Amino acid sequence: MIYSSFNNPGLIKVLYFLKSHNTEYLSGQDLSDVLKISRVAVWKHIKKIKQLGYKIEINRKLGYRLEADSDKLLPWEITEGLRTTLIGKKAYYFESIDSTQNQALSMSFDRENNGAIVIAEKQTSGRGRTGRKWESPEGGIWFSIILHPRFDISVTTLFPLAAALALSYAIEKTLKIKTEMKWPNDVTIKGKKVAGILVDASLESNKIEELVLGVGINFAVDTKNIEKSLKKNPHFYGIESLVKKNNTCKPKKILQAFLMELEEIYFMLESGNIKKIVTEWTRRSITIGKEVRIDIEKGMVSGKAIRIDNDGALVVLENNRQKRVIAGDVIHK
Repeated sequence: MIYSSFNNPGLIKVLYFLKSHNTEYLSGQDLSDVLKISRVAVWKHIKKIKQLGYKIEINRKLGYRLEADSDKLLPWEITEGLRTTLIGKKAYYFESIDSTQNQALSMSFDRENNGAIVIAEKQTSGRGRTGRKWESPEGGIWFSIILHPRFDISVTTLFPLAAALALSYAIEKTLKIKTEMKWPNDVTIKGKKVAGILVDASLESNKIEELVLGVGINFAVDTKNIEKSLKKNPHFYGIESLVKKNNTCKPKKILQAFLMELEEIYFMLESGNIKKIVTEWTRRSITIGKEVRIDIEKGMVSGKAIRIDNDGALVVLENNRQKRVIAGDVIHK
């Protein structure tokens, strides 16, 4: 089932009326009269609202009362109160989908979707960099964002690092948890991966036509189960969950905070203010200064990671020669 932040008018009208009157009971007849819909329609919407995770108290004599909001990342919950001008102002939510990245790519050609976010409760074929399978278990935050940027094509390879930095800011401001950057696009806690970033870009005539940012956050996941399926991967270096199952932090807060931080960094990139992003990423990096081995498409680079360039490339000192690596899998020695 798909929901959007700008559709499902009947359901949203009932929900918002319940929200605005959550200290009192509302009868089916009250809702029918005020919202100009039948009582049968009211009941159908109430039933669906409950299925979406909202807690509604039903009293046969008094009517309905909203007790608690849903923890699901429903589109109207994301856009409500979001203080951005572009990113996340339009949202789509899928209960189950093969991949938010694939869905967002299919929607990216429509300029009306600039800034739109595609969220999934469950991905059946989530993917990471270079087509690898991305484990998308219950408790994670899985989404993609459609963008039509105005920044230079050279910034495309820096963008995933900038997005990871935005997520680091959001986590630290919301949860007060210190995070680190692992090149090229991972966010870690004490050296273990808590989130990954993926970027797909469509380029034409030295111009970015569409850019789709995919983000996977291990919000409240069972790390042991993920480790079982990934531990044989030679590039696996550990999984961390952002919060424990009983944590009271709502995933909505993390996502909204990220969208706001991302928009600020996105506009910085469009204005050419790259230096600050590179400096801040470097300050949080657990890769810079380390001896690393990088598996690249045509072999391997081994040496000391000394910096990232303005396009996000990692510069490695190998046998007293500096080598630039745009993409690859890093293993810290």
